[in-house]
Amino acid sequence: MTAADIRDIDTGVPMTRFARGWHCLGLAENFRDGQPHGVDAFGTRLVVFADADGALHVLDGYCRHMGGDLSQGTVKGDSIACPFHDWRWQGSTGRCSLVPYAKRTPRLARTRCWPADEVNGQLLVWHDPEGSTPPAELFPPTIEGYDEGLWSPWSWNSILIEGSHCREIVDNNVDMAHFFYIHHAYPTFFKNVIEGHTASQFMESKPRPDTTPNYENLWEGTKLRSEATYFGPAYMINWLHNDVAPDFTIEVALINCHYPVSHDSFVLMWGVAVQELPGLPADKAAKLATSMSRSFGEGFLEDVEIWKHKTRIENPLLTEEDGAVYQHRRWYEQFYVDLADVTADMTDRFELEVDTGHANDFWQQEVAGNLVSTPTSADEVLSDR
Repeated sequence: MTAADIRDIDTGVPMTRFARGWHCLGLAENFRDGQPHGVDAFGTRLVVFADADGALHVLDGYCRHMGGDLSQGTVKGDSIACPFHDWRWQGSTGRCSLVPYAKRTPRLARTRCWPADEVNGQLLVWHDPEGSTPPAELFPPTIEGYDEGLWSPWSWNSILIEGSHCREIVDNNVDMAHFFYIHHAYPTFFKNVIEGHTASQFMESKPRPDTTPNYENLWEGTKLRSEATYFGPAYMINWLHNDVAPDFTIEVALINCHYPVSHDSFVLMWGVAVQELPGLPADKAAKLATSMSRSFGEGFLEDVEIWKHKTRIENPLLTEEDGAVYQHRRWYEQFYVDLADVTADMTDRFELEVDTGHANDFWQQEVAGNLVSTPTSADEVLSDR
């Protein structure tokens, strides 16, 4: 073997910008407690607060006067007051609404006001280095029935992940094989559809019987049908249809979202809600959502453990079963370039169904081997002789 036969890993160049698009900051109601909330995101600090009418606002977190941290301040009417000198900043416009000790409030004084909106009970903020106004068609959709109260409350969790770029989690959207090794399931069907600002994953799977029970085998014999779509670079809705019996399906919504803190750290959040079912009391639905959220969290933590120890790789060596990794990354690139530089190959429709047959043949043999019983007591050992 010569040096020319060895494939070197290209780790790429450090990122210099954050993705353009909508990013979820968390459950909206958590920001409606009358207090300002500091959020470290996009390489800076934001402050989130609700005004007197309950409307949520997002401003730059540092006061334009002398740099005080507004998240340490006080909500006063429709403004956030800096703890340093009490300069007031209006939530809806970012304008300085009052300097109490001054004869005149600077007429042109203004801080950055971030476009923000709510969907599915969550607060989203728009980020764009070019400062564009977000087009309406890019906002994520409402989950059907959510506004009508047909879903349980969200069971919500978050974790700060350091040492990794958020592309690592987005890559999972096209990674069929990792569902067996990390999330303990057989993907029996796997397809990706990429178009415009969306990237979807369609999967059918069954739980592995040789692993600790997880979200996919809360009920023995459950078959899972999953439809997951990224609406932009950082907000995924995953509709999960758990077929427990031929005429009985548990409908679950999973939100998988994140926002960057720096170029090598991000906050990952996930929430689970269960659709209202005849005969299923609300408290039972909430408990089910909590149980499933815990299981999803265990799976995410297994992903995190991989990310902590892996290297960034721009030129992954792939097989046919690895799917549309390069095409998906090309789609993802559109959020990291100026709008004028977005090309058709980043947004054109692309579909790929991965053949799972060979993988499942191999995996079933592996699982069967793992399930072979072994003696567990001295009596069993003796009885085998």
